[in-house]
Amino acid sequence: MNIIEGHLTAQGMKIGMVVGRWNGFIVDSLVKAAIDTVIRHGGSADNIDQVMVPGAFEIPLVAQKMAASGKYDAVVALGAVIRGGTPHFEYVAGECVKGLGQVQLQTGVPVAFGVLTVDSIEQAIERAGTKAGNKGEECTLAAIEMVNVLKQI
Repeated sequence: MNIIEGHLTAQGMKIGMVVGRWNGFIVDSLVKAAIDTVIRHGGSADNIDQVMVPGAFEIPLVAQKMAASGKYDAVVALGAVIRGGTPHFEYVAGECVKGLGQVQLQTGVPVAFGVLTVDSIEQAIERAGTKAGNKGEECTLAAIEMVNVLKQI
């Protein structure tokens, strides 16, 4: 039996990063961790293109454009949606995740989901670098690994 798994080497990898500005005080930590992760794994900041969008709802469209361009080995989506007192959270978070899943399947380009969908500001802070690690780092590691897995299949 042959087991294929990706390694965590980003050398020469071109990463498209789509970043929602909404809740920027949280998202900034995700972005810093994502960039640091690429560099720590042999990649270069010069090979990262970062596109800023208003919020999480807009992320899938730009991710689709980046993935379809043929310029990127992977797309990393970063943002934060924090539940409020209305159903708005469900609509934004649901459409973001659904859209990113479609982009990945339609283009064959890995799309890493680093959009926090949390119930409170405290949960967002925990996932942006305190108790629960940093989801920007985690999703970037997944993107790097997926690029390397797909190269072997």
